[in-house]
Amino acid sequence: MNSKSLVSAALGGFPVPRVPVGPLAVHFCAGLAGHTVHRYSTDPDALAESVIRYYERFKPDVVWVSADTWVSAEAMGAKVGATDEQQPLGGLGEPLIRSAADIDRIPSPDVSSQGRYPLMLKALSRIVNTLGKDAYVVGCFDQYPFSLAAALMGINEIMVKVLDDPSFVQALMNRCSEYAFAYACALGSAGADLLSGGDSPAGLLAPSLYREVVLPAEQRLIQKIKDTAAKPVSLHICGNATRILAMMGSSGAGVLELDSNVDLAQACQTLGPDIAIWGNLNPVQVLAQGTPAQVTAAAQEAIAQAASCEHSRFVLSSGCTLPMETPHANIDALVLAARVTGAFARM
Repeated sequence: MNSKSLVSAALGGFPVPRVPVGPLAVHFCAGLAGHTVHRYSTDPDALAESVIRYYERFKPDVVWVSADTWVSAEAMGAKVGATDEQQPLGGLGEPLIRSAADIDRIPSPDVSSQGRYPLMLKALSRIVNTLGKDAYVVGCFDQYPFSLAAALMGINEIMVKVLDDPSFVQALMNRCSEYAFAYACALGSAGADLLSGGDSPAGLLAPSLYREVVLPAEQRLIQKIKDTAAKPVSLHICGNATRILAMMGSSGAGVLELDSNVDLAQACQTLGPDIAIWGNLNPVQVLAQGTPAQVTAAAQEAIAQAASCEHSRFVLSSGCTLPMETPHANIDALVLAARVTGAFARM
């Protein structure tokens, strides 16, 4: 059973000899390969080389194909850039969306030409061609509709609009969903095994607003992706998502990526055995700032928690993106902890 089949089996709830491991390594890969974050984010060959070298060095079960959280916003017309070669790309200047007329001016999605979509698909194709037979490849379609809408409007503005003009927010989210769907399906067609997206600004809303505004959009998008791309879909919300965890479980996503603020045992009980959990070691305090021994202990504890709940659909990972300064010895310790722990062999 190679890494690809191991992860697929674990996510499907089938017996596996050990827990798979797949920390969310993005810009960390750039540093490993000697590329700046800017080049990694704008050059498909640099991105692909970085991910391939990361896999060859650490042999995780999973690799991630992601640049930053602004790929779709840029494709929709947002001005994107960075103030430093080692900073990820982000929004620059005035928000793209201020009025209903601005929404109408956004063209239909075209993954073959808009923004960095072609770049990302080229990088993914090279990674799949090189690693796809052995490693499980996650393609990040960036943002769910609410998170993408927040990027286009500004976080403060959309939080006000949610209360003052929910129909406007819905109209913008509908257009955002078109882009997320097109990008996700293109990643699936290019060979991604899992399609992952984030909706972190949604975690700032009251649970009632999440249920009324965000969840229906997530559900529609996830179902549409699954029906069209025929690939599993993941949902990530940064921070302590405990208060909306049950609702996230009803989104239709087969995988939930949980941050370190979420209690893993509680999450297993809340979600039940049919939702796969991906996480959730602290990427800063444990993986970047801890010792290899502390990483090993944290990894073993996470595996034991999932096993004690008989939650076989589990992938050991960082709760969020690995910092670039994460010591190599700590990633070695994380991967080794998963490989030598047989807690899931009985499941």
